[in-house]
Amino acid sequence: MATRLVQINMKAHDDAALGRFWAEALGWGIDSEGPGVTNLEPVGFTYPDPAAVCIDLIARPEPKTVKNRVHLDLATTSTAHQEELVARLKGLGATLIDVGQGDVPWTVMADPEGNEFCVLEPRQVYRDTGPIAAVVVDCTDPREMARFWGEAMDWTLHEVTDDSATMRSAKGVGPYLEFLRTPDTKSGWNRVHLDVRPYPGADPAAEAARLRSLGATDPGIDQSTIHWTILADPEGNEFCLLTPA
Repeated sequence: MATRLVQINMKAHDDAALGRFWAEALGWGIDSEGPGVTNLEPVGFTYPDPAAVCIDLIARPEPKTVKNRVHLDLATTSTAHQEELVARLKGLGATLIDVGQGDVPWTVMADPEGNEFCVLEPRQVYRDTGPIAAVVVDCTDPREMARFWGEAMDWTLHEVTDDSATMRSAKGVGPYLEFLRTPDTKSGWNRVHLDVRPYPGADPAAEAARLRSLGATDPGIDQSTIHWTILADPEGNEFCLLTPA
Protein backbone atom coordinates (compact mmCIF):
# COMPACT_ATOMS: atom_id res chain seq x y z
CA MET A 1 0.00 0.00 0.00
CA ALA A 2 0.97 3.65 -0.14
CA THR A 3 -0.14 7.06 1.03
CA ARG A 4 -0.55 10.37 -0.78
CA LEU A 5 -0.17 13.98 0.33
CA VAL A 6 -3.64 15.44 0.83
CA GLN A 7 -3.15 18.60 2.89
CA ILE A 8 -0.83 20.71 4.98
CA ASN A 9 -1.62 21.47 8.60
CA MET A 10 -0.87 25.00 9.77
CA LYS A 11 -1.12 26.16 13.38
CA ALA A 12 -2.65 29.60 13.93
CA HIS A 13 -3.48 31.97 16.77
CA ASP A 14 -6.69 32.91 14.91
CA ASP A 15 -7.54 30.12 12.48
CA ALA A 16 -10.60 31.91 11.10
CA ALA A 17 -8.75 35.15 10.31
CA LEU A 18 -5.73 33.37 8.84
CA GLY A 19 -8.10 31.13 6.91
CA ARG A 20 -9.73 34.17 5.35
CA PHE A 21 -6.31 35.46 4.28
CA TRP A 22 -5.30 32.21 2.59
CA ALA A 23 -8.73 31.71 1.02
CA GLU A 24 -8.47 35.16 -0.56
CA ALA A 25 -4.84 34.56 -1.54
CA LEU A 26 -5.62 31.29 -3.32
CA GLY A 27 -9.19 31.94 -4.46
CA TRP A 28 -10.39 28.94 -2.42
CA GLY A 29 -13.45 28.21 -0.32
CA ILE A 30 -13.66 28.06 3.47
CA ASP A 31 -15.24 25.40 5.66
CA SER A 32 -14.90 24.24 9.26
CA GLU A 33 -15.23 20.85 10.91
CA GLY A 34 -15.42 22.36 14.39
CA PRO A 35 -14.30 25.19 16.69
CA GLY A 36 -10.66 26.11 16.21
CA VAL A 37 -10.42 24.40 12.82
CA THR A 38 -10.65 26.11 9.43
CA ASN A 39 -10.50 24.03 6.24
CA LEU A 40 -9.52 25.45 2.86
CA GLU A 41 -9.93 23.82 -0.54
CA PRO A 42 -10.72 24.89 -4.11
CA VAL A 43 -14.35 25.73 -4.82
CA GLY A 44 -16.13 22.66 -6.20
CA PHE A 45 -13.31 20.36 -5.09
CA THR A 46 -14.03 16.76 -4.06
CA TYR A 47 -11.61 15.73 -1.31
CA PRO A 48 -9.22 13.97 -1.59
CA ASP A 49 -7.95 14.63 -5.09
CA PRO A 50 -4.33 15.11 -6.24
CA ALA A 51 -5.38 18.21 -8.19
CA ALA A 52 -4.90 20.17 -4.96
CA VAL A 53 -3.16 19.92 -1.61
CA CYS A 54 -5.64 21.43 0.84
CA ILE A 55 -4.91 23.47 3.97
CA ASP A 56 -6.16 22.85 7.51
CA LEU A 57 -5.61 25.69 9.98
CA ILE A 58 -5.68 24.64 13.63
CA ALA A 59 -5.90 27.09 16.54
CA ARG A 60 -2.93 26.87 18.93
CA PRO A 61 -1.74 29.40 21.53
CA GLU A 62 2.02 28.86 21.16
CA PRO A 63 3.90 31.75 19.50
CA LYS A 64 5.89 31.35 16.30
CA THR A 65 9.56 31.67 17.25
CA VAL A 66 11.59 30.29 14.33
CA LYS A 67 11.39 30.10 10.55
CA ASN A 68 8.98 27.41 9.39
CA ARG A 69 10.54 24.34 7.79
CA VAL A 70 7.53 23.89 5.51
CA HIS A 71 6.24 26.69 3.30
CA LEU A 72 4.21 27.32 0.16
CA ASP A 73 5.45 28.61 -3.19
CA LEU A 74 2.74 30.39 -5.17
CA ALA A 75 2.67 30.20 -8.97
CA THR A 76 2.36 33.10 -11.39
CA THR A 77 1.87 33.21 -15.15
CA SER A 78 3.78 36.39 -16.02
CA THR A 79 5.91 39.12 -14.51
CA ALA A 80 2.85 41.36 -14.43
CA HIS A 81 0.87 38.64 -12.65
CA GLN A 82 3.65 38.27 -10.07
CA GLU A 83 3.64 42.00 -9.38
CA GLU A 84 -0.16 42.10 -9.19
CA LEU A 85 -0.27 39.11 -6.83
CA VAL A 86 2.36 40.59 -4.50
CA ALA A 87 0.44 43.87 -4.37
CA ARG A 88 -2.86 42.07 -3.71
CA LEU A 89 -1.32 39.97 -0.93
CA LYS A 90 0.07 43.11 0.70
CA GLY A 91 -3.44 44.49 0.65
CA LEU A 92 -4.67 41.37 2.43
CA GLY A 93 -2.10 41.78 5.20
CA ALA A 94 1.04 40.00 3.95
CA THR A 95 4.46 41.61 4.33
CA LEU A 96 7.78 41.45 2.51
CA ILE A 97 10.49 39.70 4.56
CA ASP A 98 14.19 38.96 4.33
CA VAL A 99 15.27 35.40 5.16
CA GLY A 100 18.69 35.86 3.59
CA GLN A 101 17.48 35.18 0.05
CA GLY A 102 19.61 37.88 -1.55
CA ASP A 103 18.87 39.05 -5.10
CA VAL A 104 16.39 36.47 -6.40
CA PRO A 105 13.57 36.66 -8.98
CA TRP A 106 10.93 35.45 -6.54
CA THR A 107 9.37 37.47 -3.72
CA VAL A 108 9.59 36.24 -0.12
CA MET A 109 6.62 37.20 2.04
CA ALA A 110 4.95 36.36 5.35
CA ASP A 111 1.26 35.95 6.02
CA PRO A 112 -0.44 37.95 8.82
CA GLU A 113 0.83 35.48 11.45
CA GLY A 114 4.40 35.46 10.15
CA ASN A 115 4.35 32.22 8.13
CA GLU A 116 6.84 32.47 5.29
CA PHE A 117 5.86 31.87 1.67
CA CYS A 118 7.18 32.75 -1.79
CA VAL A 119 5.54 34.29 -4.82
CA LEU A 120 7.51 32.80 -7.68
CA GLU A 121 8.42 34.40 -10.96
CA PRO A 122 6.66 32.66 -13.90
CA ARG A 123 8.12 29.20 -14.51
CA GLN A 124 6.96 26.82 -17.21
CA VAL A 125 7.17 23.81 -14.91
CA TYR A 126 4.41 25.26 -12.71
CA ARG A 127 2.08 26.27 -15.53
CA ASP A 128 -0.61 23.72 -14.57
CA THR A 129 -0.26 23.36 -10.79
CA GLY A 130 -3.00 25.75 -9.72
CA PRO A 131 -2.27 28.64 -7.35
CA ILE A 132 0.13 26.57 -5.21
CA ALA A 133 3.22 25.74 -7.26
CA ALA A 134 4.92 23.67 -4.57
CA VAL A 135 4.94 22.65 -0.94
CA VAL A 136 8.58 23.14 0.10
CA VAL A 137 10.30 21.34 2.99
CA ASP A 138 13.66 22.52 4.33
CA CYS A 139 16.08 19.68 5.04
CA THR A 140 19.74 18.76 5.41
CA ASP A 141 19.70 15.74 3.06
CA PRO A 142 17.35 15.98 0.05
CA ARG A 143 18.42 12.55 -1.23
CA GLU A 144 17.40 10.82 2.00
CA MET A 145 14.13 12.75 2.15
CA ALA A 146 13.42 11.76 -1.45
CA ARG A 147 14.11 8.13 -0.61
CA PHE A 148 11.79 8.12 2.40
CA TRP A 149 8.92 10.09 0.88
CA GLY A 150 9.31 8.34 -2.47
CA GLU A 151 8.63 5.03 -0.72
CA ALA A 152 6.09 6.44 1.74
CA MET A 153 3.88 7.85 -1.02
CA ASP A 154 2.91 6.84 -4.54
CA TRP A 155 4.06 10.19 -5.94
CA THR A 156 6.58 10.29 -8.80
CA LEU A 157 10.12 11.44 -8.15
CA HIS A 158 11.11 13.96 -10.84
CA GLU A 159 14.59 15.13 -9.86
CA VAL A 160 17.11 14.52 -7.08
CA THR A 161 20.39 16.35 -6.44
CA ASP A 162 22.49 17.05 -3.36
CA ASP A 163 20.66 20.38 -3.01
CA SER A 164 17.04 19.57 -3.84
CA ALA A 165 14.50 16.89 -4.71
CA THR A 166 11.16 17.22 -6.46
CA MET A 167 8.08 14.97 -6.47
CA ARG A 168 4.56 15.20 -7.87
CA SER A 169 1.42 13.11 -7.91
CA ALA A 170 1.72 10.17 -10.29
CA LYS A 171 -1.33 11.60 -12.08
CA GLY A 172 0.70 14.65 -13.09
CA VAL A 173 -1.64 17.18 -11.51
CA GLY A 174 -1.54 19.56 -8.56
CA PRO A 175 1.46 21.11 -6.81
CA TYR A 176 4.93 19.65 -6.44
CA LEU A 177 6.50 18.52 -3.18
CA GLU A 178 10.05 19.82 -2.96
CA PHE A 179 12.87 19.21 -0.49
CA LEU A 180 15.37 22.05 -0.32
CA ARG A 181 18.75 21.79 1.36
CA THR A 182 19.21 24.52 3.96
CA PRO A 183 21.99 25.21 6.49
CA ASP A 184 19.68 25.52 9.50
CA THR A 185 18.37 22.53 11.42
CA LYS A 186 15.03 21.71 12.96
CA SER A 187 14.33 23.41 16.28
CA GLY A 188 11.14 22.55 18.16
CA TRP A 189 7.97 21.15 16.66
CA ASN A 190 6.86 22.33 13.23
CA ARG A 191 3.94 24.78 13.11
CA VAL A 192 3.35 23.65 9.52
CA HIS A 193 3.44 19.97 8.62
CA LEU A 194 2.34 17.45 5.99
CA ASP A 195 -0.75 15.25 6.29
CA VAL A 196 -0.81 12.02 4.26
CA ARG A 197 -3.71 9.62 3.80
CA PRO A 198 -3.80 5.95 2.78
CA TYR A 199 -6.19 4.74 0.11
CA PRO A 200 -9.56 3.16 0.96
CA GLY A 201 -9.25 -0.35 2.36
CA ALA A 202 -5.80 0.17 3.87
CA ASP A 203 -5.07 -0.99 7.41
CA PRO A 204 -3.94 2.13 9.34
CA ALA A 205 -1.83 0.14 11.80
CA ALA A 206 -0.12 -1.76 9.02
CA GLU A 207 0.54 1.46 7.12
CA ALA A 208 2.05 3.08 10.21
CA ALA A 209 4.27 0.03 10.67
CA ARG A 210 5.35 0.24 7.03
CA LEU A 211 6.29 3.89 7.43
CA ARG A 212 8.31 3.08 10.54
CA SER A 213 10.15 0.39 8.60
CA LEU A 214 11.11 3.06 6.05
CA GLY A 215 12.59 5.31 8.73
CA ALA A 216 9.67 7.13 10.34
CA THR A 217 9.79 7.53 14.11
CA ASP A 218 7.36 8.28 16.91
CA PRO A 219 7.79 11.90 18.12
CA GLY A 220 6.66 11.20 21.68
CA ILE A 221 3.36 13.08 21.48
CA ASP A 222 0.33 11.91 23.45
CA GLN A 223 -2.03 10.42 20.85
CA SER A 224 -4.60 8.85 23.17
CA THR A 225 -7.41 11.22 22.16
CA ILE A 226 -6.96 11.26 18.37
CA HIS A 227 -7.93 8.83 15.62
CA TRP A 228 -4.93 9.48 13.38
CA THR A 229 -1.23 8.71 13.88
CA ILE A 230 1.51 11.29 14.37
CA LEU A 231 4.93 10.25 13.06
CA ALA A 232 8.18 12.01 12.16
CA ASP A 233 10.22 11.65 8.97
CA PRO A 234 13.97 10.83 9.04
CA GLU A 235 14.82 14.48 9.78
CA GLY A 236 12.34 14.70 12.64
CA ASN A 237 9.61 16.61 10.80
CA GLU A 238 6.24 15.67 12.26
CA PHE A 239 3.55 14.47 9.88
CA CYS A 240 0.11 12.95 10.33
CA LEU A 241 -1.04 9.63 8.92
CA LEU A 242 -4.78 10.17 8.54
CA THR A 243 -7.45 7.49 8.33
CA PRO A 244 -7.94 5.87 4.87
CA ALA A 245 -10.25 7.65 2.41
